[in-house]
Amino acid sequence: MYSDGVASGDKLKVYSSYFPIVEVDSSFYAVLPEKNYSKWVEETPPAFSFIIKAYQGMTGHLRGKNPFSSLGEMFDAFKQSIEPVIQAGKLKAVLFQYPPWFECIKENVDVLRYTKEKMGDIPVALEFRNRSWFTPRMLEKTIAFMEKEGWIHSICDEPQAGAGSIPTVLHPTNRQLTLVRFHGRNVNGWTNTGDGNWRDIRYLYRYSREELTEWKEKLKDLQQRSQEICVLFNNNSGGHAAANAMEMIELLGIEYKGLSPRQLDFF
Repeated sequence: MYSDGVASGDKLKVYSSYFPIVEVDSSFYAVLPEKNYSKWVEETPPAFSFIIKAYQGMTGHLRGKNPFSSLGEMFDAFKQSIEPVIQAGKLKAVLFQYPPWFECIKENVDVLRYTKEKMGDIPVALEFRNRSWFTPRMLEKTIAFMEKEGWIHSICDEPQAGAGSIPTVLHPTNRQLTLVRFHGRNVNGWTNTGDGNWRDIRYLYRYSREELTEWKEKLKDLQQRSQEICVLFNNNSGGHAAANAMEMIELLGIEYKGLSPRQLDFF
């Protein structure tokens, strides 16, 4: 995505000269020190925003040793860690992406209620990876629950590969904000979890101009029902995310103001 001459510590500065928002993925793997967020806040322009992925222990992904003595302690530590972003007014939302085994059952509905309560006034987005939430019988109930509880809907474009994937449900649940996340359409890679590099294979996909054009109309429709739409490309293992994002910006005719100064053409 970047030229060979860009140092790791300068990548966010370069990125913020092209795009107004970034998804923080490293927060999923560890509760990061506050100083990390303070640094990112300082090196991005005032209008720049962050979507921060919830720590894996908060979404039921954690399979190793739990570094926290309780779930409450875990949530409190995470909230404290992102405080610099909140104080700077740069937090767009915390994204809770639940695993494929997080089925639509009462116990998991209770998990979502607990999570929303613990996060308080912090804006939270919800993304499922299990199709049971969007079956014909449950779809309306799921949407109504998200609206009632105040969840921001993270709408996905992803491979349709059985129970471990979800359909694209074009229904905002929050009048202020909706997320749209593009995961690619690599069906074979999505289901190939036995390979050691399965994460790289899963998101290896470049959207065609035709596929992005189809989404242009969908995004315009969504914006009639939600004040702001944040579009995130996660098809990044082959370096396609930035190129597709810039192509979408062009298709939508968007010209961003208030980005970081652009010195060189890195993309």
